[in-house]
Amino acid sequence: MTDLSPLDAAGVDAAVEAALAAFAAASTLDELKEARLAHTGDKAPLTLANRQIGGLSPEEKAQAGKAMGAARAAMGRALAARTAELEAERDARVLVEEAVDVTLPTSRQQPGARHPIETMQERMCDLFVSMGWEVAEGPEMEAEWFNFDALNFDPDHPAREMQDTFFIDPPSSGLLLRTHTSPVQVRAALERRDSLEGGRGIYVVCPGKTFRTDELDATHTPVFHQIEGLAIDKGLTMAHLKGTLDHFARALFGPDAITRLRPAFFPFTEPSAEMDLRCFVCGGDDAACRTCRGTGWIEWGGCGMTHPNVLRAAGIDPEKYTAFAFGMGIERTLMFRHNVTDMRDMVEGDVRFSQQFGMEI
Repeated sequence: MTDLSPLDAAGVDAAVEAALAAFAAASTLDELKEARLAHTGDKAPLTLANRQIGGLSPEEKAQAGKAMGAARAAMGRALAARTAELEAERDARVLVEEAVDVTLPTSRQQPGARHPIETMQERMCDLFVSMGWEVAEGPEMEAEWFNFDALNFDPDHPAREMQDTFFIDPPSSGLLLRTHTSPVQVRAALERRDSLEGGRGIYVVCPGKTFRTDELDATHTPVFHQIEGLAIDKGLTMAHLKGTLDHFARALFGPDAITRLRPAFFPFTEPSAEMDLRCFVCGGDDAACRTCRGTGWIEWGGCGMTHPNVLRAAGIDPEKYTAFAFGMGIERTLMFRHNVTDMRDMVEGDVRFSQQFGMEI
């Protein structure tokens, strides 16, 4: 019925009857949604017919408009009525299926659980401690100099704007909620730079909470956790960076984990790269894979050789020392490792989510 004319009264009536029958036959809200899209969506017969009204003569427009208006109103009433019926049935079913017998005996002590973000952060830190690295921490309310200027962000860089950053009033305070844990890298370099002259390199990993003005959805949250690493020593190269991250990936995702470095740009590293993981769902063999969108790879985090300007900001001579840095989202790592599909589950406070992970220490 894709060629239905808005002047075809019998055809319009038939389309309405088909829609009403489909609405009535829907036994669930999902089925009703499919029926609604089929009969009122962009490619529905009546929708296509309605678009033809603009090309009619004035007399025909009035006739067709009246007929189409009545048809759409009838479908709207039927759809609303069936929606109300199915929602009432669903609510009644939920009351029965989720009913709790409050007379049953139960233990007063519920089994405990640590939040998986915390345990994942500790697991990642322990891995680097076992490699001889230190764990460094810093303030969550940070100075703009540490968060941007020391990391080679230009004064007009978009990340400084309000749509990305929570600034602290008054604007002249120069304070903000840190947008990444990279400021901790700068602080760690400033605190430990004397050890370089003693022949010891700087190897720190920086976990913590970060803040950006993102909307909460399945893959984003305005408050999230990162873990970043910084290594400063003589003779460090991209090969050392890749070896470190390969070991990191295999320790978290298994010995078969495959990684790649993809060229990218960050103000604080040069050269810069995005680190990808071989898709753990399809292994790169399914062009229709929803996890990797058919590319065979999943983005994990950013990395690169620390920019000389960042070393200079920390009082370190870039002609004498080289450095590499990297950063990964802890929530994103948790999603990959445990197949969590919705980031909102991590922050909504339902104890049943944490109980799946137990009391790992």
